[in-house]
Amino acid sequence: MTVDLTTTDLQGFTQDWLEWYRGQEERLAAPHGFLAITGLHWLDERPQRFPDAPGAWWTDAGGVAVALDEGEELVVAGETVRGEHRFGVLPERGGVDAVWGDAVIEVAKRGGNDIVRPRHPDAPLRTAFAGTPAYAPDPRWVVRGRYTAFDAPRPTTVGAAVEGLEHVYDAPGRVEFELDGQSLALTAFPGRGPGGLMVLFTDATSGVTTYAANRSLTLPAPDADGTVVLDFNRATNLPCAYTDLATCPLPPAENRLPVAVEAGQKIPRERGGAA
Repeated sequence: MTVDLTTTDLQGFTQDWLEWYRGQEERLAAPHGFLAITGLHWLDERPQRFPDAPGAWWTDAGGVAVALDEGEELVVAGETVRGEHRFGVLPERGGVDAVWGDAVIEVAKRGGNDIVRPRHPDAPLRTAFAGTPAYAPDPRWVVRGRYTAFDAPRPTTVGAAVEGLEHVYDAPGRVEFELDGQSLALTAFPGRGPGGLMVLFTDATSGVTTYAANRSLTLPAPDADGTVVLDFNRATNLPCAYTDLATCPLPPAENRLPVAVEAGQKIPRERGGAA
């Protein structure tokens, strides 16, 4: 069911969307945001050196480690480290940021693999960023749905922007809703905050006006009766829409919507998108 708004509400709705959009852009283009990434380095047991990070890096049963050269140092959790430093075993989708001068060295685990992903404020992708095209906000893309929890979270394996990589999420349930007169449903993954949800999806605009591989929508915690609001105006690009140095998950097969969701962020200019 579409949410109806008065003229006054519409003005507030548009202003709220603009504030959300600006916040998205600020986080993306922050000095150490995703546009600042200069490399995606996969670790194994062989110590490796990278042109955009100090030291030699490897991973083994004890987790990620680095051996810094004389005169090199990192700041980890506020502490300066020199020589050999162990970051330990990282959880899936977890990570640690190590500060190196004006750069941040992201140490993380993605798809069961340990990675090093340096972020430099002067990265060309970041310094040239001119903003993300987006559809104008429209209340018709705000719909009420019904969340139904599964009896138990369902392990759901999805592909990734990196060929051969897989991500596994414990899907807590699904959201059913109507859009353009069609009954639709999306498998939901855990989101931010208590009870929050996140859905990954594609639709009939994908590869036409919106990024082909995926878009993401954050949902608030459902009400006690399962009611949840889906505001597709806030459908966002994942980092892989801007850079090949991202490991973003792809939507599960059932989240490919047959309708054209002409709302939210469009194909970035970095991928040939237009306003």
